[in-house]
Amino acid sequence: MAVSLHTVVVGAYKQFLPQAARLIDKAEAYCNETGTKPDDLAKTCLAPDMWPFSKQFQQIAHHSMGAIEAVRAGSFSPQPGEFPHEFAAMHKEIADAQAAIDAIRPDELDSLANNEVLFKVGKFEMLFDASEFLLSFSLPNFYFHVTTAYNILRMSGIQVGKTDYLGKMRTKG
Repeated sequence: MAVSLHTVVVGAYKQFLPQAARLIDKAEAYCNETGTKPDDLAKTCLAPDMWPFSKQFQQIAHHSMGAIEAVRAGSFSPQPGEFPHEFAAMHKEIADAQAAIDAIRPDELDSLANNEVLFKVGKFEMLFDASEFLLSFSLPNFYFHVTTAYNILRMSGIQVGKTDYLGKMRTKG
């Protein structure tokens, strides 16, 4: 049975982007209930050399809608710099990504699967086929940043469980 690139990649984005939005909701609710400053939670990192909670959402969007834009354009680079430590900015980033993902035609990714995508950071470059860029680079990064955001909440004492991560699975029937 052949599986389309759209089913694998866009299906994952559609499953996990709503969960990313719910993680922001959980963080907001926690701050409201406990008096925790939103800025403090937004700046929380799992480790000193990792990006904070807020930046995870920029990266979730970058490795979903940004990855699709890269496949269309033929190039992809990291997003340097800070990201606002505000829940509204995180919500907007995820909502924009969801809207962009929802607009992808089912046949589009398969038609672009063999196009080249150049990943470039500074002088370092890696050349991918679009399908391999999505499957071996961007999709794993997407999962990593969703998982990191989830883990920051867990580490911060916020009650989240596996269903807060997995969301609506694509079950039969």
